[in-house]
Amino acid sequence: MSPLTRRSLLAGVGTVAAMCCGAGCSTYGTPRAPAETGAAPAPSPSAAPSAEQGLAATSDIPVGGGRVFAEDGVVVTQPRSGTFVAFDATCPHAGCLVDQVTATGISCPCHGSVFDVDGGAPLEGPAGAPLAARPVRVENDRIVLA
Repeated sequence: MSPLTRRSLLAGVGTVAAMCCGAGCSTYGTPRAPAETGAAPAPSPSAAPSAEQGLAATSDIPVGGGRVFAEDGVVVTQPRSGTFVAFDATCPHAGCLVDQVTATGISCPCHGSVFDVDGGAPLEGPAGAPLAARPVRVENDRIVLA
């Protein structure tokens, strides 16, 4: 058996550190399952509407809540009946995608930031900037990116 060299020791330590970080990051940044949050499951990418259909029907966005459209990188909320607003789904803190809209706000799974459903302002967590606004409009009871 060959003696342990400094180079092989450091390579082994680096490999173990990378594996631990990868395991922690993949678990920490994993979106919560709908059953854990009480939220409706997101549609599968194959069920994504075409551009002509828009993002969703207005009836798909609950009053006081919203829905994340990860494939489009947008979150749409309805803070008051008939008022629809949208934000970029990228958290300004570390670039993770927000994953759900709950009674407390729009949440990011990476570091726990929560944003206001009306204006995208940070309510808690490390994010210091709001979610960027995205223009949307309603056409024939469908929410469309403007």
